[in-house]
Amino acid sequence: MRELRSSSFWRAILAEFLGSLLYALLGLGASLRWAPGPPSVLGAALAFGLAQATLVQALGHVSGGHVNPAITLAFLMASQLSLPRALGYLLAQLLGALAGAGVLYGLTPAPVRGTLGLSALHPGVGPGQGTVVELLLTAQFVLCTFASFDDRHDGRPGSAALPVGLSLALGHIFGVR
Repeated sequence: MRELRSSSFWRAILAEFLGSLLYALLGLGASLRWAPGPPSVLGAALAFGLAQATLVQALGHVSGGHVNPAITLAFLMASQLSLPRALGYLLAQLLGALAGAGVLYGLTPAPVRGTLGLSALHPGVGPGQGTVVELLLTAQFVLCTFASFDDRHDGRPGSAALPVGLSLALGHIFGVR
């Protein structure tokens, strides 16, 4: 519980909040349909991937730059993160994502807003299929993140930014449709 009294703990919580806010704002903002026609899957995938890479680079030295609850849970299960820190990160990520979506909602004109980037299953894809795809894509993202943050490489979170961001973009390109 000493961890809860340290300033580095609270800086990391704030970093996760800010990272999730920016991730939701930038990723969802790029997913909106500002012009008629089909949405750009590649544009949205790159926006989410570049946002993740940027946030890992910017916040990695403070909190690890998890930004994503799946990464936080994976690090907790691998005993790479304490339970109080993981719970703090998860709460900060949830609140940050809600704040980012709220900011985007407030900044976006109603006709453009639509579902605010909310995704849904393709009509031909069942809930079981969608769940399996989501699990597989999350697994590839988590595995890439673990490999990128492995101390046996060079121990610098900044060097993980590009592969983590590209991994996320790949998952979006495959899974969005």
